[in-house]
Amino acid sequence: MENKNHLDDMLSHFVGYGPYLEIDGERYIDAASGTFNLPLGYTNQRIAEKLKQQIDRCTHLSSAYTHEMSQYILSKLVKHTPAGINRIWLRDVSGSGAVECAIRIAQKATGRSGIISFFLAHHGQSLATAQISGNAFRIKDFHINIDGSIKIPAPASVLSGEQTQPETGQFVDLEQFIQLGSNDNIACLIIEPIQGNGGNIVFPVEFYRKIREICHQHGIIIIADEVQTGFGRTGTFFASTGYAKELEPDIIVFAKGAGGIGIPTGGVLMRDSLDVLESFEHSSTSGANPLSLVALNEIIDIIEDDHILANVQQNEAYLRDGLLELQYKYPDITGVRGVGYMYGFDTPTPDFAAQVIATANRHRLILRGSRYGKGRSLKVRPPLMCTREHLNEILHKLDLTFAELTAIKPEHREVAA
Repeated sequence: MENKNHLDDMLSHFVGYGPYLEIDGERYIDAASGTFNLPLGYTNQRIAEKLKQQIDRCTHLSSAYTHEMSQYILSKLVKHTPAGINRIWLRDVSGSGAVECAIRIAQKATGRSGIISFFLAHHGQSLATAQISGNAFRIKDFHINIDGSIKIPAPASVLSGEQTQPETGQFVDLEQFIQLGSNDNIACLIIEPIQGNGGNIVFPVEFYRKIREICHQHGIIIIADEVQTGFGRTGTFFASTGYAKELEPDIIVFAKGAGGIGIPTGGVLMRDSLDVLESFEHSSTSGANPLSLVALNEIIDIIEDDHILANVQQNEAYLRDGLLELQYKYPDITGVRGVGYMYGFDTPTPDFAAQVIATANRHRLILRGSRYGKGRSLKVRPPLMCTREHLNEILHKLDLTFAELTAIKPEHREVAA
């Protein structure tokens, strides 16, 4: 007879607690926060207890019953949003869905369709969000067109990897792209305050200011895709109120960390003038389900009660300096860059980056790369509750990883020429 508990048996191989994941009894420390969606680590007793209580009540409610709950959560979030961002659309369980919602808002509010996005950007997995993302290899076999949309390069010095903070005179001429590359049909510009999947690319502050000025001149709505940067990742609740405050977005998209311990949730925050959608114009079956509402409500309180932002701010320099020390020690580490607990660095090639991930895994360290393995960058993004002791463990295992790879003669490395 087939084992009816086979799935239970498979899942029993994995047990998480805090920043640690045990696999068949072997303990790994996760420097990637799962898929960047575990700001509190794999478990948090406070959220877990609330979720268990809610499961016993119900796990699904029609959106007809969740509006009041969404507004209650909004009342907590507005304390952490840029001035004027005071409305919410809470109907999604993924970043892809929330980004599509933001696009619909911008298109309906402006009467235009086009979207400006950036090379190396990552805005989601759906057809539309993959299309506006800046990695063309992901859509070579799929076909969709959003009329009037254009992709533009980020500042040249950022993409070259030569500097972590580029000079302000090296920006792409956004005005020229709008005038010559579009047909006056641009509804919005969407930007990740720090490009995540593209390689942890940190834009200079002046770049945000230039974007804001030009978009305002042309009536183009600014969407900050904070799916990865939101909920404390950069040391402020949103990057748009901290490192990227000069952007002054009209819309903020969130997901990932909003679920605390990986509970799927996503939403859109906006200025009141952009609260234009009818209920039937964007929704999903599980949007604002009770479990995601519980997790979202609790993560906001935990960030405040447990001083999560202060923890990130106090330890950011320690993480940065530790990575810079490794960069000084190992020539294969270059371009250390980041904000808060969102750091990354470059390696010589994508193949070498894959080798680092595999070697780190043998040292019980979980890392993630960039651009679905096609990039040469590696990302170091520990859960936000990580202490200095946790950071020490991550840095030590990175040291062991590169020491092992350095001991391998270059001609024996499986890297691309």
